[in-house]
Amino acid sequence: MKAAVFEEGRSDLVIQDVEVGAVGPNEVLIRTVAAGLCHSDLNHLNGVFDIPRPSVLGHESAGVVLEVGSEVVDFEPGDHVITCLATFCGHCERCLAGRSYLCESPMSLRDPSDAPRLSRDGQEMHQFLNVSSFAEMLLVHERAVVRIDKRMPLDLAALIGCGVTTGLGAVFNKAKVQPGQSVVVLGCGGIGLSAIQGARIAGASEIIAVDLNADKLGVAKTLGATATLAPDPDRDLAEQIKELAKGEIDHALEAVGVASTATAALECLGVGGVATIIGLMPAGRTFPVQGRLLLDDRRIQGAYMGAQNFRLAMPRYVEMYLDGRLLLEEMVSSRIELEDVNIGFDSMRKGEALRDLIIFDQQN
Repeated sequence: MKAAVFEEGRSDLVIQDVEVGAVGPNEVLIRTVAAGLCHSDLNHLNGVFDIPRPSVLGHESAGVVLEVGSEVVDFEPGDHVITCLATFCGHCERCLAGRSYLCESPMSLRDPSDAPRLSRDGQEMHQFLNVSSFAEMLLVHERAVVRIDKRMPLDLAALIGCGVTTGLGAVFNKAKVQPGQSVVVLGCGGIGLSAIQGARIAGASEIIAVDLNADKLGVAKTLGATATLAPDPDRDLAEQIKELAKGEIDHALEAVGVASTATAALECLGVGGVATIIGLMPAGRTFPVQGRLLLDDRRIQGAYMGAQNFRLAMPRYVEMYLDGRLLLEEMVSSRIELEDVNIGFDSMRKGEALRDLIIFDQQN
């Protein structure tokens, strides 16, 4: 099969032929229909995070089941599915405490003594985040997959595999936005736009979208933002937000992963407000916090993968799309072929992309 490979010594992806292993007892083989380009992938291409190479990148995808392992009972050939990096074992302390999205069990990986899932010329190719979406087929553990309604377009379903689930879940499960509250979302990429939609669905009365890109702010308005802010870099960001809101904010969601926006997320809050950090910051990165702000019941928290079990959440998000509450087509910048994956990431580097989708097969 064709796959986009991240080689040692490169900062782009190379389209190569990769071999897929035999399906194991607890594994599912999927024909990939679509895969989204996520900023997390770009961070690895840019060297922000280090991973073993050669690797097949990508982690946001949807497709059709081709084959299931001998011990798989939840899936069968023909099922439409979304993949997810947040695999879970179901029996560790984190899973039993309701934090399956933070499961650290290695059960989703093959034993080192087993043949690899992906290989090239007999040598192992590393699987990225349990998935490796930038490939014509996906061989994954069954706990990395959820079955969805076949009425859901599979190209748009891919968006739910990471960005949409992360943004919506942060609003619903961590921030717990209530009807009538005010919300600011800093950063209008795929995750930020999903958080804006989550705030709209939750009934927020004021939703401020913050981004430097005017086109992204226009999309944010379409998806539910009641006001937009292209901040002046020479002025305090928190003060600009409060000026636009004519007061302080109940909820701030940071979807950039930058120290300055994380600080502003806390500083624009009113008493009892909550700042939820969704953006992925590099390891060791810190940002300043005024301790006195926390004395008035302001709170700062993180949210990983929407703080939810994806097998429960993703079918609900599919229903939100099918009944018209969740808008997805509006979040797509372009549909590209696998060979154009580097063009998509160049657009992301320039801050132009919302979500680009690699389309492998037009048939669902």
